[in-house]
Amino acid sequence: MAISNATDQAITVHINHPTSGRKLPDFLQTVNLKYVKLGYHYLITHLLKLLLVPILIGILIEVGRLGPEDLYQLWQNLQFNLVSVLASTTILVFVTTLYFMSRPRSIYLVDYACYKPTEDLKVPFEFFMDRSERSGSFDDKSLEFQRKILERSGLGERTYLPPAMHKLPPEPTMFAARDEAEKVMFGALDMLFDRTLIKSKDIGILIVNCSLFNPTPSLSAMIVNKYKLRGNIRSYNLGGMGCSAGVIAIDLAKDLLQVHPNNYAVVVSMENITQNWYFGNERSMLIPNCLFRVGGAAMLLSNKGRERRRAKYQLVHTVRTHKGADDKAFHCVYQRQDETGQLGVSLSKDLMAIAGDALKTNITTLGPLVLPVSEQLLFFATLFARKVLSIKMKPYIPDFNLAFEHFCIHAGGRAVIDELEKNLQLSEKHVEPSRMTLHRFGNTSSSSIWYELAYTEAKGRMKKGDRIWQIEFGSGFKCNSAVWHALRTVKATSDNPWVDCIKDYPVIIG
Repeated sequence: MAISNATDQAITVHINHPTSGRKLPDFLQTVNLKYVKLGYHYLITHLLKLLLVPILIGILIEVGRLGPEDLYQLWQNLQFNLVSVLASTTILVFVTTLYFMSRPRSIYLVDYACYKPTEDLKVPFEFFMDRSERSGSFDDKSLEFQRKILERSGLGERTYLPPAMHKLPPEPTMFAARDEAEKVMFGALDMLFDRTLIKSKDIGILIVNCSLFNPTPSLSAMIVNKYKLRGNIRSYNLGGMGCSAGVIAIDLAKDLLQVHPNNYAVVVSMENITQNWYFGNERSMLIPNCLFRVGGAAMLLSNKGRERRRAKYQLVHTVRTHKGADDKAFHCVYQRQDETGQLGVSLSKDLMAIAGDALKTNITTLGPLVLPVSEQLLFFATLFARKVLSIKMKPYIPDFNLAFEHFCIHAGGRAVIDELEKNLQLSEKHVEPSRMTLHRFGNTSSSSIWYELAYTEAKGRMKKGDRIWQIEFGSGFKCNSAVWHALRTVKATSDNPWVDCIKDYPVIIG
């Protein structure tokens, strides 16, 4: 997937590279503008404090001038107005109580676990090409196309495919698909339950999202039966929502935890490869074969106040947006048959432009919730000038570095990461978790953002108070965001999926 800077360029940045015929930029002016902008942000951010300082100084000066007689007179006035004082106090207590009772419950991410397949399921490029060639399903042009995609994809030599794809001939059966699902789900959940010591009877909500594999009994039913979860558990199985379904599942868990107090919710995000492998020669349907890999994650959320002490993160915001109900939006990533009747996932050429529109909508919604006032003023002033006053000017790109310390961008492909880095003006370090996750684990669909979070923890970069932006793209076309706040400095656990290779990263991707 990639994001286009065609059509409306509300989030696109144009950089003019100096050529031999142009003068060098005025570096002094550039530096000056940098400090002017920093001063502006500081002034706006602390404007209220700066205004209150002289007021407080004035009050203190006046209080200092009061003598004993003045203080006694003030006390006498309060006694004569006892009814007014009691009424004001009662109203204040009532309003305060109403506020605390009506405000949303805090949602905590107690912990999460990412599934790591066994070493025998690794697929180096040559192994992938050997199996593709020996399967007899692809012609020479399709094989060469897959080789080029692998070389340019940003994937490394250590990603994983399910056992059915290692066999000759491949065995994409329902039994094999169910076996893959069980290994991923139960593998992640076993780690999560061992780490959190949560009892099965305490879990009141279960949400599983898997886009392309929806068996009967459902995936959520498989988990309920495996772990003997309680009979009145509220379980949900989300299918057909693409790679963005992970944040949708978190958003659903948040809503359910708002209305069911003193509860735990388990969310499982995954995708199934076995029955969605394409055996044909249509190029748009061959790309997912090269990008998608085995992976999954399980998260434990809670609205219990006591869980704050051991929780890693607190959920701050979730934002769900989509392009809209036109044919292009609903057919840019979808499952269909080719001319020979082979079933597979297709990527449309309209995907890039539609993803860009969805991202712009998401940023417009999320911006006011997370950006400092200084950035919001600049953004809306520019928007007003362009839309209302019809002034021709470049759109202002909000500086999201002022809102977040860490970015977990869906590792859907090399192009989507590159475009987000450019359009959001991010640094190499900001997109490093996404690029390295794509290299090490491939596109694990909705669970990729959790492997990226695990990468940040393994690098020792997650500090108390840090803010994290998880952003996913998926069919529909959807762009969904989750914002988290680190409650403590988080260190990598012994079962972190990066623990055995983090010393080798980051790597240079050619």
